[in-house]
Amino acid sequence: MAETTGDGVLAPLPGRCGFYVEKKGRYCKMIVASGKKFCGEHANVDQEGERKRIPCPFDPKHTVFEDSLAKHLKKCNSREKPQPVYYVKNINAGSQDEDDIPINEVPLADRAKEELDLLIKKLKKAVHGLTSKHEERILSHPALHEALSDPKNGDVAFKHLKQQASLLGNMKALGLLAANRCFVEFGAGKGKLSHWINVALRGSDNVHFLLVERSTTRFKVDGKNKSADSMFERLQVDIQHLSLRKVPLLCEKGLPVIGVGKHLCGAATDLALRCMLESSGHDSGEQNNQPPRKRLKQEEQSERVGVDAQPPPTGLDSDMGKELTVSGLAIALCCHHRCDWRHYVGKEFLRDRGLGALEFAALQRMSSWATCGLRKASGRSDSSSPPGSGREQWEEEDHEHGDDAIPSSLDGVVSAEDREHVGRLCKLLIDYGRVDYLQRKGFTSSLHYYTSRDVSLENVLLTAVPNSTG
Repeated sequence: MAETTGDGVLAPLPGRCGFYVEKKGRYCKMIVASGKKFCGEHANVDQEGERKRIPCPFDPKHTVFEDSLAKHLKKCNSREKPQPVYYVKNINAGSQDEDDIPINEVPLADRAKEELDLLIKKLKKAVHGLTSKHEERILSHPALHEALSDPKNGDVAFKHLKQQASLLGNMKALGLLAANRCFVEFGAGKGKLSHWINVALRGSDNVHFLLVERSTTRFKVDGKNKSADSMFERLQVDIQHLSLRKVPLLCEKGLPVIGVGKHLCGAATDLALRCMLESSGHDSGEQNNQPPRKRLKQEEQSERVGVDAQPPPTGLDSDMGKELTVSGLAIALCCHHRCDWRHYVGKEFLRDRGLGALEFAALQRMSSWATCGLRKASGRSDSSSPPGSGREQWEEEDHEHGDDAIPSSLDGVVSAEDREHVGRLCKLLIDYGRVDYLQRKGFTSSLHYYTSRDVSLENVLLTAVPNSTG
């Protein structure tokens, strides 16, 4: 914070930049060089500055000394970098349908009560016949028992561990924790979910991990998982542009893949489903409606552990690599308000229920009503964990709702109780669209409560395994 002078006027902190940032209502916090008043970014405002700064051609949000431009352009983080072989622009984005025209969405707060009532009526009609409450499957796994009993972990870290334990428990119940597999963690962050899967499968043969994360991440746990039996590889790419068939590891090993994710935000879930299941013919918008190869029965899996459980190469394509065999997925869902109609995989499901792009835009916004009020009421007490308590950043939970999800102008239009109920129905409808998509692809898919709401307000797990051989 800036200092205050005797007459109440704000002043910059000692040794900090003297440039006042109007948008933030405070002085710049950058440290300045000895004898300087302004930092390098704001050196132009100093009339005594001898070197001129100009906006960077790659990203005008930052500036650079004009006489150092050539040197800066060679190392600027915003420069266009060579893309990896598995980068295929918009391969998982979904096709632009005729009704995907730009929508001038009217904010919910600006809609008349009659319009909101009609929208909610259509929503309730669309969810008719769907099970409104999921089965509770709060499980655990021995791999995390020691960590769960460690008193050094703070409340937030403990909540993370409980969720990861239940995720592993549900995967084990579905037969997804097996050797000779490649686990693809979407939105991997630090990679802790993959870490615990690796711990659970320690000693198993031929287990590999692909950690998909578009941003650089600090404090990764990848280095803790180096062994002769497993391999961790990070793919720094947006899921929207990831072609799994071109990943060298999968081309070389030909392993069945299992998709996992913990709090995979909004549209990222739909992109991940497309990434695993869609055809490579993204330009034509065609989809591969052929069912996946039948899942191995549990006894067959156990017999083949440690032998040669790699599937025979099928459908080798010189352009796209080997055909993927998807053995299943387990994704903890969140952030439905960040879904996108183009990316959403359940369009056909919604259209069958009389809803289209316009209604979907309202659905995704209203989905925030399920958790936003509850989070404000909770006071986010967990964020006050003391240093050294084992606290992890609660980053997944930080984006469960939009900043303007519940405008105060709606208080007299829709009651708080009704808003929460409507928000839950919106999430339910969006999630059932994903289940329907997976079923059309030849999977047995379901939704479960994998943890309690006091651990996470976003407590729904989407799972899928190929239809059994029966």
